[in-house]
Amino acid sequence: MSRGLHLDTYLLAFDTRARSLQDRARAGFLVRAAALAELAHRGAVAEDGAGRVRVASGAATGDPVLDALLAELGDARPHGWKTWIRRGREDTLEAVEERLAVLGVVTMADRDPYGPVAPRRTVAMEDPREALDLQARVAALVRGDTPVAAVPFADAALAALAAHGHLRLVLSRHDRGAHAERIAALTGRLADRTPGLARAVHGLGLTMIAAQGGLGGG
Repeated sequence: MSRGLHLDTYLLAFDTRARSLQDRARAGFLVRAAALAELAHRGAVAEDGAGRVRVASGAATGDPVLDALLAELGDARPHGWKTWIRRGREDTLEAVEERLAVLGVVTMADRDPYGPVAPRRTVAMEDPREALDLQARVAALVRGDTPVAAVPFADAALAALAAHGHLRLVLSRHDRGAHAERIAALTGRLADRTPGLARAVHGLGLTMIAAQGGLGGG
């Protein structure tokens, strides 16, 4: 069972061989987009006629990462999905790491109060099997032939994020080209309620390049 798109997306982006995220900047965009998609799927946020994100329900979700994002959305004037994916992504990424640490999925090194100031705490994953299994499952979904309509929303969203976020741990450039039609159909599942979110996820590659001045990943 998925523990939440935002948390599973972190596992998708974790390179178990390198024992770190494949690309931290990239992971920030993906985790932020995943958290927004999770809120939309729960009915906590919606898209208005102008494609802007609005809080539909202020009720707490019980997930501290989602609740922090929901409060952020509620305190600001409405913006489109792309803007919200770009804003606050590092804060959401760090919040996801904290949550995964609480759940025992990762461990985070304590900061040394007497040592040099580090930009972030070191994150480790003691048991990589959960991340590896998820990466393999998402890759198999894209390469397989399960009817898209029968794919759970969370799995379709993870596949869309991995493809458009160019997570080469999950899908190679060849995979993305060979299965472009299926990827488009899986991404389309996001458009059931929020067509603007589907478009924003489809354009993640360009969004990351524009915001970061170019990202690698092939």
